[in-house]
Amino acid sequence: MNTYWLLSIGLSMSISVAVAHEGHANTTQAPAVQPLEVKGTHDAQTYFTDTLLLNQQGESVRFYSDVLKDRIVVLNVIFTHCEDACPLITRKLKEVREAMGEEAAKKVTFISLTSDPLRDTPQVLAEYARKHGADSANWIFLTGTQANMDLVLGRLGHFIESPEQHSTQLIAGDVAHKQWSKIRPDAPVPAIVQRLKLLSMPIAGR
Repeated sequence: MNTYWLLSIGLSMSISVAVAHEGHANTTQAPAVQPLEVKGTHDAQTYFTDTLLLNQQGESVRFYSDVLKDRIVVLNVIFTHCEDACPLITRKLKEVREAMGEEAAKKVTFISLTSDPLRDTPQVLAEYARKHGADSANWIFLTGTQANMDLVLGRLGHFIESPEQHSTQLIAGDVAHKQWSKIRPDAPVPAIVQRLKLLSMPIAGR
């Protein structure tokens, strides 16, 4: 079987779980925005899976087909009872969205997945989004059964035993063209904006 193009992200993300919630970020290693080389041709839907999740409106969605497919995305993991890193990163992503300007921001889908699905119901996620100004149309919050969230988070490199153990690293990607970057949570807002705008450009212009 060919090496799937995102498996390298999964492996590198699993390493970065050590740079987890308590530490917020490793600021002494790795550049703030780190492009990842794309290798292999394995099917994206097979890798990401169409696991059923729930968005903050309580709607059932398939992770790949309804959330990721053909989109420019930035993904992060949160849990709503967090009082340190999660709200800070949510605020930073809100600042990123504002700094991009409405037209550019509409090209990017922001995706926040909970690491605490037992407590983070759709209603709880919707309230969290409102509280933090993250309730824009293209910002999706996802929850589901524990088993389904474990599967999806595992595909993103988050192999965790408790909500607090998730990595705070961001993943940005152009799903259709298999272009991906890891982004440290302490990366400056302009650096994140630049990467997302680059991913949003037509492929020939990159």
